[in-house]
Amino acid sequence: MSASAERLRDPQQRTERATRILDAAADLLARHGYRRVTIDDVAAEAGIGKGTVYLHWKTREQLFGAVFGREVLYAIDELRQALGRDPQVCLLHRFARTYFVAIANRPLLRGFLLGDADLLGKLADSRDAARDDRHAAMARGYFELLSERGLLRADMDADEVGYAYQATFEGFLRAEASAPAEGLERRADLLARTVRQAFEREPATPDGALRDLAAAVVALLTGLIDADRAESGIPQS
Repeated sequence: MSASAERLRDPQQRTERATRILDAAADLLARHGYRRVTIDDVAAEAGIGKGTVYLHWKTREQLFGAVFGREVLYAIDELRQALGRDPQVCLLHRFARTYFVAIANRPLLRGFLLGDADLLGKLADSRDAARDDRHAAMARGYFELLSERGLLRADMDADEVGYAYQATFEGFLRAEASAPAEGLERRADLLARTVRQAFEREPATPDGALRDLAAAVVALLTGLIDADRAESGIPQS
């Protein structure tokens, strides 16, 4: 067995190398776009052999899919950390604002979610059904938690609010494709006000109840992050 292959058997070495490959691929994709980046380019950028890249990801599409999957996890983890700092982020309008800013500040992720064909090529049309199901289940769980605590408008059920909220969130996100670089915080505030007025009601919620709700939402996000990472081979940061 070669020394390189032997090193890949060590979990820490493997994690460090996978991270280096993903970092190199992300940088190249941001600079050149999907169509112009090859596995050879990624290997050269990472300072490793092409065969070593394939020991981690069997195809170019799997590698680049892992890059964007990692971007999603970074944005979700920002949301999770915000919940840990401030339980009020569990409220729908604060949740929406926090996640919107996390996505908008990540050009690769924003391009993926907006279907930026120039940046992502056919990856924009590629969907992972199991991953999509997990994310949908997490969203349903979140809206059910809000509904159980009387934090959503009473004339719509949780699924209806979830659908209308998602359409609103995606509409704001798509508008970012043509929005100026400045003014993101103001647009995030506008999203929060829109969500609050359209979908929430505001019964008195004790601080302890908000902390319990925030902890439950953190648990949902943690389960999602762990499952996505395990399936796609994305190393823990």
